[in-house]
Amino acid sequence: MSVVPHWFLPTSGDGRTVVERFHASRSPGGPASRGPDIDYLEQVAVAAERNGFEGVLTPTGTWCEDAWLTTAALLSRTSRLKFLVAFRPGVLSPTLAAQMAATYQRISRGRLLLNVVTGGDSLEQRRFGDWLDHDQRYARTDEFLHVVREVWAGRPVDFAGEHYQVAGATLSAPPDPVPPIYFGGSSDAALPVAARRADVYLTWGEPPALVAEKIGRVRALAGDRPIRFGIRVHTISRDTSAEAWREAGKLLEALDPVQVERAQEQLRASQSVGQQRMVALHGGDLSKGVRGLEVHPGLWAGIGLVRGGAGTALVGSHAEVADLIEEYHALGVEEFVLSGYPHLEEAYWFGEGVRPELARRGLLRAERAVPGDAVLTPTG
Repeated sequence: MSVVPHWFLPTSGDGRTVVERFHASRSPGGPASRGPDIDYLEQVAVAAERNGFEGVLTPTGTWCEDAWLTTAALLSRTSRLKFLVAFRPGVLSPTLAAQMAATYQRISRGRLLLNVVTGGDSLEQRRFGDWLDHDQRYARTDEFLHVVREVWAGRPVDFAGEHYQVAGATLSAPPDPVPPIYFGGSSDAALPVAARRADVYLTWGEPPALVAEKIGRVRALAGDRPIRFGIRVHTISRDTSAEAWREAGKLLEALDPVQVERAQEQLRASQSVGQQRMVALHGGDLSKGVRGLEVHPGLWAGIGLVRGGAGTALVGSHAEVADLIEEYHALGVEEFVLSGYPHLEEAYWFGEGVRPELARRGLLRAERAVPGDAVLTPTG
């Protein structure tokens, strides 16, 4: 089992500070110094491709650009990079989603990965016309993915469930290859759905002991069904540990206490169990200082003070970040969905610093190797 690195496409904007945009936002959030125009997103995608990342996660929500359209526009500007497209089952029919994925696979020649976002905040869901509660949304996702997989199998599907009814659902041709389904969720309602339907179960970057406990629960629920595991986390990797922690300190110093309190008020109101687990790591306490927010050696919770979703970062020298990746890998985590501020520069810091460390340890597949350890020098 090797490490599969992915990067992130910042379709809500980017910058040298933490861009405060998340699903539950009741306000526009902090300004992004780099807007998510297609030319900048192309730079990030190309940087990810050049630095050996398998794919890029592209988020979904009213706070960012549409993931399907944005990534489709980037297909012709990249050659190998895959796109991990996030989408919400509740806003389109399972037959249409199956068709969109099949079409995407054909026009991209197999570069689609799918990230199913069931949704954890009622306010954001209602913007899309979805009024189901938390557990009902996961029950609906279960039905949705059942229909999608049956349609992809290439036979007409009749299905009558609590949330969906389809008759003779089919496609002109199934996707080839079938795109893998990535799925996140930490609640008792989410884990059984992940065990039944997901190819890759994703968790946010919690301390290894908590990740191990969650992996164990999903494995037990999945039984003999094969399932892989991934983690979504930020990175701050530099030539020395001191440099990396200085960068973390700069991100923390840029946060205003009012900004933090506003963000934490919104995040605490989220129905997402995973989000509540993120909040519990730092407690919303800006006064802890940069090292006081280190919740496990090299795992820093400062980003979660203002950012929803992934709120932790791997911080340290390239070797130290590789050590922590290796620690998660030993638990069974294979796929690492990474990001950092700014996403363009951080892709190079990781690609030129941590990737060679992972390669030296035999943790990368040979076909993911990148010629030369220093394609470009990161800035900032």
